[in-house]
Amino acid sequence: MAKQRRSSAGAGAGAKAEAPPPPEPQRPEVPFWRRPEARFLAGFLVVLAGSFLLLSWRPVNDRVVEPFTAGVARASGVALRLVGEDIVRTGTVLRSTSFAVNIRNGCNGVEAMVILLAAIVAYPAPWRARAIGLVLGTIVIQLVNLVRVVALFLTGAYMPRFFDSSHTLVWQTVVILVALLVWVFWAKRFAHALPAPAAAE
Repeated sequence: MAKQRRSSAGAGAGAKAEAPPPPEPQRPEVPFWRRPEARFLAGFLVVLAGSFLLLSWRPVNDRVVEPFTAGVARASGVALRLVGEDIVRTGTVLRSTSFAVNIRNGCNGVEAMVILLAAIVAYPAPWRARAIGLVLGTIVIQLVNLVRVVALFLTGAYMPRFFDSSHTLVWQTVVILVALLVWVFWAKRFAHALPAPAAAE
């Protein structure tokens, strides 16, 4: 009887053994140009290049960019007077008895706005969300740019040896970084998540 019990136990153990599941078929790798990341990058570069080309066109520069820059200078002059500076504005030039600065392209916040525009348009999101991002980004970038112009003017007037480094290294980096942070906030708060890449046929 002992042998029969061992034999039936062995049969039971053999019956419980399961074959390993068959390996799942591997999905073909999606080519890079079909991935959402590639579409975003291509759209970003196209919109960025097209926007800068449009802004460099003389009629657009003279009728849109220059008046906008004059508005930046006007707002900066008001802010400088509020902090006690005796400022005279002529077009895009802000002048005091000790220092003068001319606000040109690169100091009006337009470059950062164009970068943000390209990133928002290239990102897959509803147009209403894109409009919110552009309005929000424009306000934030121009507020930071206003602080930049005021800070640079005060730096040039009272600490002129720091003006060049502040202008080319510190504040340009800050404004571009702000545009990037606005885009990240917008993408997480307002835009839809990127779709999963489709399988190649």
